[in-house]
Amino acid sequence: MTTTNLENGITNVLGPSQSTLGSLVFPDPTRCHTWFDDFDDYVSTEWTITETGSGTRAVGNLDGGILVITNGTSDNDKNALQWSGVTNGSTVETFKWEAGKSMWMKARLKLLEVTETDLFIGLYTTNTDPVAGRVDGLYFSTPAGSTPRRFNATKNSTSSTVSAATLTDDTYFTCGFWWDANLGQLTVYYNDNPVGTLLTTSNFPDNEEVSISFAVQNGQGSTASVLSLDYLMISKDRAASTAG
Repeated sequence: MTTTNLENGITNVLGPSQSTLGSLVFPDPTRCHTWFDDFDDYVSTEWTITETGSGTRAVGNLDGGILVITNGTSDNDKNALQWSGVTNGSTVETFKWEAGKSMWMKARLKLLEVTETDLFIGLYTTNTDPVAGRVDGLYFSTPAGSTPRRFNATKNSTSSTVSAATLTDDTYFTCGFWWDANLGQLTVYYNDNPVGTLLTTSNFPDNEEVSISFAVQNGQGSTASVLSLDYLMISKDRAASTAG
């Protein structure tokens, strides 16, 4: 026995008499502003890089396209990357959270050693310090000295958080969020399972554009932290919510 799902196809646009792409044979790609990198290549000039110590950043000889970032071996050595868009000499902030427009983020990654590593990934304002920075943003973090991971909504350096998961050394996981503009609710995901929600937006960065960002910093001790980043995706609906 077989089951046919969506036998009439799928679309996110009105018909050709009402929309430019209404006759397109696949969903309208212009509906969302989307940034996605599967890291089959890595171009250093696409990023503003802040480094302490002698680390490395390169695509690994691994299936799936993996960006491997290896820090130096001193305490607090770091690699912090923020999107610069190749032609720009500094970080560019190309996303902004808006209450009336849905937004998504998803990443797949692992840390060689979790407990002694500071990790940050997602969207936040330009800052060269991955630990003390992030005045505004929507991002995940893992503080050194512990394995729990948390999602942070930060505005003017004040955060609302959701505990996401307890991580395991050298083990891939996915993390992400969905801002549902219709419900006014942000859902946090770990390995594609919902693990918590934020229902208040008082600490959402509604007054600032933010940049695609990730950073890894050595924690306690002198072991080099290693981040393997498989992919990172950010997307925001261009259409306003239909909520009344």
